[in-house]
Amino acid sequence: MLEKKISRRNMLRTTGLAVLGSTFAGLASCAPKKKEEPSPEASSSKRPFRVCLNVSTIAGYKLPVQKQIDLCAEAGFEGIELWTRDVDAFVKQGGTYETLRRQLEGSGLLLENMIGFASWFADDLSKRKEGLNQMRHDMEMVAGLGGKFIAAPAQGVTQLDRTRLPEYSERYRAILDLGDEMGVTPILELWGAGILNQLSDTMAIAIASGHSRASVLLDFYHLYRGGNSFDSLRLINGKILPVFHINDYPELPPRTELRDSDRVFPGDGICPFNKVLPLLYDSGFRGGLSVELFNKGYWETMDVKEVLKKSFEKTTQVINSSMG
Repeated sequence: MLEKKISRRNMLRTTGLAVLGSTFAGLASCAPKKKEEPSPEASSSKRPFRVCLNVSTIAGYKLPVQKQIDLCAEAGFEGIELWTRDVDAFVKQGGTYETLRRQLEGSGLLLENMIGFASWFADDLSKRKEGLNQMRHDMEMVAGLGGKFIAAPAQGVTQLDRTRLPEYSERYRAILDLGDEMGVTPILELWGAGILNQLSDTMAIAIASGHSRASVLLDFYHLYRGGNSFDSLRLINGKILPVFHINDYPELPPRTELRDSDRVFPGDGICPFNKVLPLLYDSGFRGGLSVELFNKGYWETMDVKEVLKKSFEKTTQVINSSMG
């Protein structure tokens, strides 16, 4: 009888421990699990800016636009800047905007901006009208692809006359109003070797347009090439800049002799990214840093995938080291 009581007591103790253990196991399974922190290289959420590609960087390979999109997405970029001429070529061969729009959406790429060269800024009235018609066509293309922005460089003027800045602002206002019809914003672009190479002039034209969606398209190489001070970025409202071109430049040739093809991968030149990227961040910029190169030496010595890989990795490294 005593043996039965002992056996029953042991059974209850064992059962109780099992139940208790099961309860603790259940509670443990319900407790919130500690999340694994992704590495900075793997997580775009760790970066303050999107890493994007202007397809000028791979223009030397003469790839069709669909291939450009595929390779850009494969390389890890988050956004892309397409050229209107490449899309026009695709359409002439029977393609449609809708086809490219679906491809962009499926790839996960944001169409950051598009690059066109309409002569909307020209002094000659007939050329300016022609440029406005071209800009309308290009904006319809951007809208058809699901984009919201298009570059607007100052074409058709050989020398800037600062006494006519109000007139230039009216010309910019005209394409801003045109963009209102399609939900596309033309971004006034600064070119370091062009007539609109000073940030002060570019901003004056944009501000005097009096339009709520006026914006500018800047580039580290072009700012340097035009002799602008990077400290001027403190005066910019970065929140209104959707995209900023990133590249680097060598110490030689001298600044005034640099050409577009001299641009190199971010981090391979003398651009003070540890200064300018924090400045850009402090200005409120949270858009896309888009790699824009025209380096023929890269095209001649590397295949397209290597150029894309280096563009993405070097840009990411520059961002991480400058903003870390």
